[in-house]
Amino acid sequence: MKRRDFLKAMSAAIATIGSLPEPAMNRTRVRKPNVIILFIDDLGYGDLGSFGCRDIPTPHMDSLVAKGVKCTNSYITNPPCSPSRCCIMTGMYTQRFGKSGMARGLSIPSDHPTMAEFMRDASYVTGMIGKWDIGSREQGPLDRGFMEVARSAPSKKPFICLRPDGSEVFRTDLDGDYMAEFVDRNKDKPFFLYFSPNAIHSPSRDTPARYQNRSRATGKRKALAGALIAVDDAVGKLLAMLKKHNLEKDTVILLTGDNGPNLGEQGSAEPYRGGKGKGTQLEGWVHTPTIVSWPSGIPSGKTYEGLMCTMDFYATAAAVAGKDLPKRCEGKNLLPYLRGEMTGDVHEELFWHNVDPQDAPRRNLRAMRWKQWRLIKYPDGWRLFDLKADPKETRDLANARADVTASMRKRYDAWTAELPPPDTSWNAPNNSGGGRMPQGWGWATDAKTENWKGQKNNRKRK
Repeated sequence: MKRRDFLKAMSAAIATIGSLPEPAMNRTRVRKPNVIILFIDDLGYGDLGSFGCRDIPTPHMDSLVAKGVKCTNSYITNPPCSPSRCCIMTGMYTQRFGKSGMARGLSIPSDHPTMAEFMRDASYVTGMIGKWDIGSREQGPLDRGFMEVARSAPSKKPFICLRPDGSEVFRTDLDGDYMAEFVDRNKDKPFFLYFSPNAIHSPSRDTPARYQNRSRATGKRKALAGALIAVDDAVGKLLAMLKKHNLEKDTVILLTGDNGPNLGEQGSAEPYRGGKGKGTQLEGWVHTPTIVSWPSGIPSGKTYEGLMCTMDFYATAAAVAGKDLPKRCEGKNLLPYLRGEMTGDVHEELFWHNVDPQDAPRRNLRAMRWKQWRLIKYPDGWRLFDLKADPKETRDLANARADVTASMRKRYDAWTAELPPPDTSWNAPNNSGGGRMPQGWGWATDAKTENWKGQKNNRKRK
């Protein structure tokens, strides 16, 4: 083709594209991948089939491993529920703004974008379903970046909701319907969905028998197993809707728990010990099962053993959205590590410093993780464990490896010296504790028009 003819053809093509209606032009642009976070309450390391569980079937969550990467050294840096959620939503250690321990109702920084605000400003539709438990009363999900929030349905019991016609529905079933509905409604635009169900938090006894009877668990664990199966079915509804709209390959899913298992309901942290209750000083309370799935963006069926944490979810979402991370975020983008482009640990070391004087003494956690070592302070002094050789923490090596103990103590002390004192303003009499949630049925989209009556005082400790 002669140059003159080529230029004429190109001009005609450009003119044709320019005359296309807006929807057709949008289809020619590259769509940003969707991002979904599944943040399961009290999920133990040993309670997913893909992490070794043999008595509770979790096929939908396990399928994410086949389509992604299983992460075996992933941590919650700020347990329990409220600080854990504040950490994931801010991408930073909550101690940086004085939230040490539960401190339910303490404001999160107003000058730092939540992950929802960040993703909204990156042109994502942002949706939230389940438990919020973040910030002060005036910092509910609608106030901090979420555009669509599933209302908290009125309940007869914690997990048994009452429809307007008086009929009952299991809360986790409702959550699954909401997830599918959100994807179906927003299938034509990039979305960020944060699912933080109340399950498998106690009381699991409310779980219908149709779920409990699908496990091989016995005793109290049978009720917990039913709750986890219900969550897995809810995730199945989500995955089915993604498949229906051909969104599986272009959706990043990050799954983990808000802290370790509820030992009172026989949750499992195997091969570690510990969890919620009397086990908060042990590894199992902060070491959670984590899966990252993105069929078109990371390898499938792989395992990553590097040290990482939930702060990294924010940084990873930012990388997917193609935007620079806010300066105060301390997490790191996981994608190069999951792809094998970078090796080793995401974080050289991780710290725990929950010393809230108002909190339960058993939850005042001072600890550090470096390589295979875990250093933790007990009432009788500092103890050191080699988690690779001794995952159940049965042999204290603080004296035998005094060099490691001294090195870790020095770095821990230097890190804590940078922290402000715990902020106790959350303990004011007029603080209702935790950001306000819209009440009722369906979806809320505007905080100014919501009715907040019936919002219970949420300062009771988990």
